[in-house]
Amino acid sequence: MTERVMLTVYCYDIVRDRTRARVARMLEQEAVRVQDSVFEIRLTQAAADRLYRRISRLLDDGDKLRMYAIGAVALPRCRSDGGAPIAGDGDYWIV
Repeated sequence: MTERVMLTVYCYDIVRDRTRARVARMLEQEAVRVQDSVFEIRLTQAAADRLYRRISRLLDDGDKLRMYAIGAVALPRCRSDGGAPIAGDGDYWIV
């Protein structure tokens, strides 16, 4: 059985410029930046957890990282005004 893919949102508040830049570069390789420190990507739970762990290893004391998983039931209730559209289901991405 294939694991379900969900929209995953990562957001952070990181004190040091160098650490913040490293985290942003890591997320930019895989996700879409929707605000300065907010990224969206469609991942399975296992993949989302792996990415979260990779990012959290870079953080310093006092930094904050959050990950939100939005499943298929809640996705139609999400809204966006301006910027990149909320990623929906699809077989491919155009970036």
